[in-house]
Amino acid sequence: MAQQQRETWATRLGFILAAVGSAVGLGNVWQFPFQTGANGGAAFIVVYLLAVFLIGFPAMLSEFVVGRRAERNPIDAFARLGRRNWKVVGVLGTISAFWILSFYSVVGGWVIRYVVGSATGAYFGGSEAYFGAIAAGPEAIGFHAVFMALTVGVVAFGVTDGIERSTKLMVPSIVLLLGGLAVWASTLDGGAAGYAYYLSPDIGALRANLGTILPAAVGQAFFTLSLGMGAMITYASYLGRDDSLPVDGATIVVLNTFVGLLAGLVVFPILFSLGVKPGTGGLGAAFITLAGAFAQLPAGRFLGVAFFVVLLLAALSSAISLLEVVTSYLVDNTDRSRSTLAVALGGGIFLLGVPSAFGLSILGWYNAIAYNLLLPLSVLSLLLFVGWVDADEAVAELRRGTGLSESGAVAWLWFVRTVVPFGVLVTLLLGLQTLAVDAGLLAEAIV
Repeated sequence: MAQQQRETWATRLGFILAAVGSAVGLGNVWQFPFQTGANGGAAFIVVYLLAVFLIGFPAMLSEFVVGRRAERNPIDAFARLGRRNWKVVGVLGTISAFWILSFYSVVGGWVIRYVVGSATGAYFGGSEAYFGAIAAGPEAIGFHAVFMALTVGVVAFGVTDGIERSTKLMVPSIVLLLGGLAVWASTLDGGAAGYAYYLSPDIGALRANLGTILPAAVGQAFFTLSLGMGAMITYASYLGRDDSLPVDGATIVVLNTFVGLLAGLVVFPILFSLGVKPGTGGLGAAFITLAGAFAQLPAGRFLGVAFFVVLLLAALSSAISLLEVVTSYLVDNTDRSRSTLAVALGGGIFLLGVPSAFGLSILGWYNAIAYNLLLPLSVLSLLLFVGWVDADEAVAELRRGTGLSESGAVAWLWFVRTVVPFGVLVTLLLGLQTLAVDAGLLAEAIV
């Protein structure tokens, strides 16, 4: 069977912005403020930042060394490296991408609906009722389809003409719009209490709730950095041999974290200026509470459009990376055109996501499986492979294109072998406990 000519990034900046775009998604602007509010504000931020730099960054480099060395999609990468028995790791990451995009697209459909609703003022009469009307049912399915169509359209154009070009536009736009909104939010009366909640951790609350904060923070780190989904393996497979993986990875982590923190500087001053309690509203929090806020603020339509356009750009930049994970496998293994494959896979992902468009309890279950099971299990499997099976080759690959000393690379390796897997394992065990509770709640909701 003939294979297609494999694409590469046109520029190093293109790779960095595409990877940042993958990371800077709904996880930053939709999930991050909600997770922060639901887990004690600044106490969550402390654990999240530690998780990002001590677990997320080394794990990201692990995905990079596999992807660049193999120059293949996540499933074929392990066979290309002579470790065919570890192919299951790539399969798990690809399944994770397929699963996450299925419900992620439903939320992306909500965002499109809210861009329109902001422009028309449709939710100004009652944000909670508006969300209830559009979040589930036929309308939610319709906008789920629209969002998937936009995602398919970008991926169909390829790595350079589709993904790289689009993210070069979207990522700077996200930062500029969020920055402008953060400056505006700083002028709101009562916003200072939001900054205090967001930036002043309560150590007592952190100690008392660490069992619930830890899996949420690590899961958030994986989600916002696109780890465990095969995305970073896929994107690194299009990367040149002379690029510095540690420098590129650090740049991506810092930019992604900056955008997440910036989103909080927008959301929390708005909520506190209107007396809204953070963490309420569940998966619809960003939509219900912020839409209600925009309805009460001067120039609310303009501000609402700006915020939800940011959310839409963030959602699309991540969605295209998830679709590329599954598309790259078929591009590498068939002679079908990329556009045909993207359309077919997009259709399959759309169908998988349809049940989550029928109710928030089902969507919450999809989300819980991703956060608490698929992502930590996928990351843990990859770490075991890189740290103990492919160790010498991984160290050599990490050092390629850098001035990193062998001792520095070996230090990273032992971190990947010990500290990071331990953190991920604890998170997985706590996440499974959370998943069992969520399963009981879902059963009650269905009954």
